[in-house]
Amino acid sequence: MNRAGWRIVLAALAGIAAELAGLALIGTAAWLITRAAEQPPLAALTVAIVGVRAFATSKGVLRYAERLTGHDVALRAQATTRERLYQALIPAGAPGQKGADLLSRMVDDTDAVQDLLVRGVLPAIAALVTGLAAVVLGLFLLPAAALVLLAGLLVAGLVLPAGLTALTRRRAARLAPARAELATRVADLLHGAADLAAYGAGDRALAAAAEADARLAALERGQARTSALATCLGVLTQGLTTAAVVLVAQEAGAGSVATAVLALTSLVSFEPLLPMIGAAERMTGVSAALRRLREVRATPPAVTEPARPAAVPGGPLTVEVEDLVVRHAADRAPALNGVSLTLTPGKRVAVVGPSGAGKSTLLSALMRLVEPESGTIRISGTTAGGAASGGGAGADGAGGAGEEASSPGPGGAAGRGVDLRDLPSDEARRIMTGLTQDPYVFQASFRDNLRLAGPEAGEEALAEAVRRARLERWVERTGWDTVLGEDGRTVSGGQLQRLALARALLNDPPVLLLDEPAEALDEETADALMGDLLDATRGRTTLLVTHRLRGLEEVDEIVVLENGSVVQRGTHRELVETPGYYRDLWRSEAMVSRR
Repeated sequence: MNRAGWRIVLAALAGIAAELAGLALIGTAAWLITRAAEQPPLAALTVAIVGVRAFATSKGVLRYAERLTGHDVALRAQATTRERLYQALIPAGAPGQKGADLLSRMVDDTDAVQDLLVRGVLPAIAALVTGLAAVVLGLFLLPAAALVLLAGLLVAGLVLPAGLTALTRRRAARLAPARAELATRVADLLHGAADLAAYGAGDRALAAAAEADARLAALERGQARTSALATCLGVLTQGLTTAAVVLVAQEAGAGSVATAVLALTSLVSFEPLLPMIGAAERMTGVSAALRRLREVRATPPAVTEPARPAAVPGGPLTVEVEDLVVRHAADRAPALNGVSLTLTPGKRVAVVGPSGAGKSTLLSALMRLVEPESGTIRISGTTAGGAASGGGAGADGAGGAGEEASSPGPGGAAGRGVDLRDLPSDEARRIMTGLTQDPYVFQASFRDNLRLAGPEAGEEALAEAVRRARLERWVERTGWDTVLGEDGRTVSGGQLQRLALARALLNDPPVLLLDEPAEALDEETADALMGDLLDATRGRTTLLVTHRLRGLEEVDEIVVLENGSVVQRGTHRELVETPGYYRDLWRSEAMVSRR
């Protein structure tokens, strides 16, 4: 049994011991009071007096231990569930689910794990053992009374919870989605307030949120009414069973001492069971919440991790993409269809093409965010002399041969480098990463937002990244500790992209990937950013995805994608002299700039 299993056993034993101590306390106290009324010698009561004190003290200690161990187990299980959920969401996320719904699953649904243990499994074990102990005591004192007690315990512990579960199952299964819907509506109101106001849609959005709130409130009121009725029936069962036990004891002539012990023991034996009635209603909702969590965790991983990870080659790296095919869905055309290119150390390659051509998909494949259908991406290092092993030296992919800088891993033949699929996805992103298309700004200071790319970076490294991204004036004006608004609401588009560029430069990966750095910027800002970006990447191995052609005369090679295939490649000068997409787009940009 692993450590988590032992913690659960310890928590269950603590709960059982606490309930048994309470049962023993009441039983012993009942015997002591009724026996003392008979005025026996004090010596006859000494053991009972000591027992009452011991049970009273131990009950409090054991109850504390039960709460401590039980919540420790529950919180650890909840943390493990959240960690597994994070792993299912990162890096590709859960498609088809909105952020507010995911937040609901992350918070409300994972709380179900805590409820399952603290309010369900552990108390049920303690209630079962306590009920059995009370019945065994009844069998010892008066078997007929024990049978009555057993019947009452079965009604309160099984019949009522089962009936409550049957009544509330459909409603409880709708509670978690209703909470998620309300969270989504509220998030839309908060984040889309400006757009809703601009188009006069605020009233409709408020009405939709109010409807979602009303549906959730109706479900919760129904649950509360049913739970209250079941709890009332449980208390009634407790009272009727205790009265029946007393009547049976009196009919059997059990005597005042035995009758008192049977009555109070029967009364107390229901105490652990009554919460189980409400817990049964809660467990129905818990099962729905756990099912929603399983839906996220059951999402197939975007990429398959290697069983035997390969070692990363040493030295400056060469990246060879050969006949790469990526398909996002089996019934759709390939997003990339036979793409090949080579990135040698220090080489800058730009990838251009219309929207939907597969540019961002290429970067996703390089960062191991999608799984190729066929083709290879190989990473090779250099020998001590600096020659690339298996990597190309130019645009055509031809290069000098050399020895592998590290031993080949599974799937990587010596002299050809390591297949990217043989590297852990985290290691692949350590090698190739950079500026994403939609950089995110956290509700944190500028310094912390920048340090996301380099947690251990010192002040000098931070300042250098800011300087190279041309952000020093902004930092001087606002300060390093200025809190940036969530989602970059307090940051302009140009500042956001420059912050993302500073992160990429601070991270300093061997191969820098830049995805549409000038997207959604005005012409002047985009031109300035592209100029600074090309200056900052001089001498760095870089793959730049862009729809803007200005400044691309500085890169070593340009690859033109259309419909997932390479239709042109060459230098800027070569492509502007060749009929095709690139020359047409270049002439269009030139006409716009002259206006």
